[in-house]
Amino acid sequence: MNIVEAVKTEGDAEIISRKLTRNARGNSLYADIWRFGVNTALRISDLLSLTFDDVKGNELVIKEAKTSKTRSIDLNTSAKAIIGRRRAAHPTHTYLFEVDSNRAKGKAVSRIAVANAFKAVGDEMSLQLGTHSMRKTRGWLMYNGGASIELICKVLNHSSPAVTMAYIGITKAEVDATYHQFVF
Repeated sequence: MNIVEAVKTEGDAEIISRKLTRNARGNSLYADIWRFGVNTALRISDLLSLTFDDVKGNELVIKEAKTSKTRSIDLNTSAKAIIGRRRAAHPTHTYLFEVDSNRAKGKAVSRIAVANAFKAVGDEMSLQLGTHSMRKTRGWLMYNGGASIELICKVLNHSSPAVTMAYIGITKAEVDATYHQFVF
């Protein structure tokens, strides 16, 4: 399994979004996937299987593929804007992130296509970007913003805070640094 990184600043997350649009020659599909993924912290398998019918008002209601748990996510303004823009641009699509090519008409974009688009931008920025980078970035930005590990654990639907800490990349060096930051 390839190790992928969390993007550790909102500025870099924004740059990734812009590069995804530029690399796709103005098509916002991969940038929308990136932004929506960071905003919702969904696993890629759940993200790519989303349909417009999964949106219930201001919430997204899904059954997670990995856990088989039904989950309701309160959509923020950015996620709602992406849904609204995609629905207006593609009124006949079933999937939120659907392919427009004639070969794959009516199908969701593939995980491989997303991974390749993210990897290309990651290579440009010297980052290990992959499909899990969206969830990791969400967790890291929450952590950096002061959210508790327990809350992040709940958002990411992890089994324990220890899993969350490893997932978002809290390193031994960061833990060690706290011994010098908080001196009694």
